[in-house]
Amino acid sequence: MMNQVLIVDDAEINLILFEALIKRMGNCEPTKFSDAPLGLAWAQTHEVDLVIVDYMMPELHGIDFIHQLRATKGKEDVPILMITANDQKQIRYRALDAGATDFLTKPVDKVEFMARVNNMLQLSASRKVLANRADWLAEEVRKATFEIVQRERETVVRLSKAAEYRDPETGAHILRMAHYSELIAKGLGLPRAEHELLLEAAPMHDIGKVGIADHILLKPGRLTPEEFEIMKQHAIFGYEILKGSSSRVLQAGAEIARAHHEKYDGSGYPNGLAGEAIPIFSRIVAVADVFDALTSERPYKKAWTLERAAEHVKASSGTHFDPQCVDVFFANWDGALEIRHRFEDH
Repeated sequence: MMNQVLIVDDAEINLILFEALIKRMGNCEPTKFSDAPLGLAWAQTHEVDLVIVDYMMPELHGIDFIHQLRATKGKEDVPILMITANDQKQIRYRALDAGATDFLTKPVDKVEFMARVNNMLQLSASRKVLANRADWLAEEVRKATFEIVQRERETVVRLSKAAEYRDPETGAHILRMAHYSELIAKGLGLPRAEHELLLEAAPMHDIGKVGIADHILLKPGRLTPEEFEIMKQHAIFGYEILKGSSSRVLQAGAEIARAHHEKYDGSGYPNGLAGEAIPIFSRIVAVADVFDALTSERPYKKAWTLERAAEHVKASSGTHFDPQCVDVFFANWDGALEIRHRFEDH
């Protein structure tokens, strides 16, 4: 592979000399500019293994050239050989501060020039090897992380299925409410990582129902006040099952499980939280979960129409639900209908 060497000098005789010496080295392709701004523009937009630049140039002197090249993304480590006069020690100090890698003094000695260039091209080659190594390591980390995430997702799915076996709600409900939740999170402008996390964690909202006795969980009619107090405990059970994990997904699931039955006006359970004291994920899931539960058929009830369920959720904005979550949900109504169609009950 050819080494790309850029030569920038306003003296034509120097350009000819340096180009000839570079070509004698073999495996090098020189590109030369007598106009410093044009040379800089080329260096900023092309792959280059070495830059040779003169200090004293009329439009853009060498130190400013180096400053601007170093400020260009991806050019922070390109080797730069600066040509200066013998008596310009202070300029060399300034050039080092700007990012010059090495120097040659005029008049340039041919043997020294070729040795310096060879050393700097080796430096450039080593830099590329390290960069490739870093890319390889980053890819290996990405693969390993992907496998961990996949195992984590499998854990979440299996936990959610465990709750499904004890609850008359369907797997489609779990999928719909999770995607409704993601839809709301996107509409609220949460970062992508957050709405993806919510999509994965939301299905665990009712995992605590595994701790509720069948005669209460599966009761076809209305629960007595005493039975409802027992049913409320599923929020705490879910939190206890999921808390303390090192997994961000399970941590989010724990918070959702504990607080998704809290109400915006403070009348919910288990802790009577109100307003923004309720974690945002739980406020989102509350809207998604209730809307889908209302529009889904259960052994103990008929499904509500979309219109009736929508009116109920809107009417409960500010009391049961966070008004902003409700507004965003219905502002994205077409997306909600698409989710409902995609994950129909079978």
